[in-house]
This record gives sequence, structure tokens and C-alpha cells, in this order.
Amino acid sequence: MESLPDAVVQYIFSFMNNARDVAVCNCVSKRWKDSLPYIKSLYFPRNSFDNQSGIDHPDTIVWKMISSVVKLEELVVYSPFSSIGLASWMLLVGSSLKHLELRMDNLAEYQNCIESPSKLECISTANNLESLKLWGVLMMNSPKWDAFPKLQSLEIVGAKLEDHALTAALRACPNLKNLLLLGCEGVRSVLIELPSLEQCKLDFYGVGNYSLTLTSPKIEFLEVQGCSWISVRETACLRSLSISNNAGRVYMVDFGKLAALEFLSIRGVQWCWNAISKMLQLASEVKHLYMKVEFTGDFDNLQPFPEIDFVDFFNSHPKLQKFDIHGAMFAALCQKNSLKNVQSGFVIPCLEEVVVTVRSPLNAEQKICTLESLLKYGKVIKSMAIRILQMRSSHSSADDFFDEICRFQRMNHKTVRIE
Repeated sequence: MESLPDAVVQYIFSFMNNARDVAVCNCVSKRWKDSLPYIKSLYFPRNSFDNQSGIDHPDTIVWKMISSVVKLEELVVYSPFSSIGLASWMLLVGSSLKHLELRMDNLAEYQNCIESPSKLECISTANNLESLKLWGVLMMNSPKWDAFPKLQSLEIVGAKLEDHALTAALRACPNLKNLLLLGCEGVRSVLIELPSLEQCKLDFYGVGNYSLTLTSPKIEFLEVQGCSWISVRETACLRSLSISNNAGRVYMVDFGKLAALEFLSIRGVQWCWNAISKMLQLASEVKHLYMKVEFTGDFDNLQPFPEIDFVDFFNSHPKLQKFDIHGAMFAALCQKNSLKNVQSGFVIPCLEEVVVTVRSPLNAEQKICTLESLLKYGKVIKSMAIRILQMRSSHSSADDFFDEICRFQRMNHKTVRIE
């Protein structure tokens, strides 16, 4: 280090971000101290001030460190801080910041939501941000944000939100390309209108009866958890779609044409059959299909899947390469009339990988027949995994069925495995 030019030393230090490391290096030598103002990123871990014994408040220590930096581009603060402290930091570096990540820790503190300035309000000074990530957010009132014209990525993890507050926050970020709302509660109806949005992950927990309306013509990746009513009409670019509802039911899905869709995952305890059949109909070009829905039926009526014709299903999804089937969907393909319409020349042209999860020994003969048909007509299948999961039966039929599965695996040991 002694023989390196100042510019090289400054370049090396520009990759340093842990606040403790910066503080230690600041004491090594005058040359190092003079180079530290050129760091670009500062990271304050959760325990940054656990053993702090000085007279300065943690907010003040952070302020002193960032005030010594010429042009700070990234600030990550996991340690506790006040709104007054945050406001003072943003006055110093708000104009230069490109990336900001804060652990807000005010979910249970309503006072922090109404105090002035609030933590959310303080962020508005950093109007050149390109990415913003917030942990533990209480957003009951609309944040006083003018606009973040350069913001491309917004992530909020663990939040209590009101509908109007979320709508106002998104309105201030008109050019978002990536949106993540993870572990959020409180909203009922989510309206997202972002013309540049390409990736979106929404995870709402609670009773699972939220509604979502998304208008983003460039959306490519969409993952939704916890919504019962979903409307996404502009889907020309959508390539990956995942819909799940662990707590509630999926009643309605309203999508445009899914011509570009390559991956579809639908999961949940109960979906209305109209929603399932509509998704399967729209996803005719899909290459990877994952289905783990236990029941259909409206409202409280839990019903099994209706019969699905084996030939019609694969003819309707000619590009399918990987098929992950769980319980109910597999049972629907295994009905006695499902394989009666097999015409000569029928093949499953692209299917290479199958994962089947079986939970019941019922209709064992037809299930074995369906597994055999997948191998018979799937001319390019490379692997088939069979998962025997929580088979609830003390009857000998469960043992007999398992023996048949083992026999089937032995006969096709190069392709089939039991997990």
C-alpha cells in the first residue's frame, strides 16, 4: 500500500462499505484517512452501536461518517435511527444517493407515522435514487413524496399499508422497472399503473381476499400471493407468471393473451374451476407448468377437479417441456375415460421432465396407466420423478399401490425415480 499511487488507494477504498471497517481504516494513517472520503457506499449493520460507549448519539455518528464522504452513492442502515437523524443525513447526501436501504422498524409505532418529519417524508430529499428498499414500514398515510423520476427498483419488506397510501407511493415512482412488496398486510384493493414495470412480486398475507389490478404493458415477470381477484390485461411481454393463495381462494383471473408465457405456476388450497380452466386455456404456449391446487368449488364447497382429457390437455399445450403435477391435477388426468380418445399418431412432442406428486392410492390402476402413457407418448422424456406424499390410508391398497409404483420404476429405471 505504501508504494501505490493515491488514485489506486482511493480506488481500493471505494469498494469498502462496512462502517466499522471504514472507522478502523480512518485511524491507520493520514494517507488512508485522506483516501476514505472517496468511498461510494456505507453499510451500518444491525449491531453497529451495541457496544458504543461514547457521548455521541448513533444518529450523530452516522452523520459524521457520511459528512466526510465526497459523493456517497449507496447508504444501507440496519441499525436503529430517528426521523430527525435520517432528515439530517438526507440533507447531506440526498442529491448524490443512487441506492438507499433502510430498516425502518416502525410497524408497531403509530407515533412514527404521524410525527413530522416522518421517516418516509425524509426520503423524498433523495430524488435521484435509482433503487429504494425499506424494511418494516408503517404506511397508513400517503407519504409526502414529490417524485422519484430515476427510481427503477422499489422493494418494501414487512409492511402495514392502506390502499390510498400505497397508491400514492407508487404514483411518485412513475418509471419503476422492478417492484417487490413482500410480507405486506392491510390493503384490500391494489391498483398498479406503471408503464415501465418489467418485474413484479407481490406477497400479501392475512385472509387472502385481496384484489389486484395491474396495468403495465411491459411486464415480463409477475408473482402474486394472497389475491382472490386478479386482473392483468396487458400481457404481451409476460414470460413468467406465478399465482398462489395460501390463506384464501382464487375466484377470478382476468388476463390478456399469454402468447409469450413460458412458465406458469398456480398454487393454493382452493381455486374456482373457471379460474383454473381459464389459466390453462390462456397458457397454451407454456413450456413449464407447475400445478399445486388441492380443490375447486365455489365459496365453502370443496370439490375435486373434474375429469381432464389426457389427449386434449397435451394437444392444447404442445410446447410443454416440464410438467410438475400435484395430487388433484394428476387425479383429474387419471379418470377412466381420459385415455379412450387416443388416436394413432398421438405424441407429446416436447415434454422432457415430469414431476408427479401422489397423495392417495385411490384409482391406483388408472394412475399407473397414466404414468405409463406419459412415457409411451412422451417420446423425448428424459426424467420422471414420482413423489409419494402423506398417503393417508391404513388399508392394504396403499401398500399394493406403492408396490406397483416400485414395479413401474424398476421397469423404467433409466427414466423414473421415486422420491
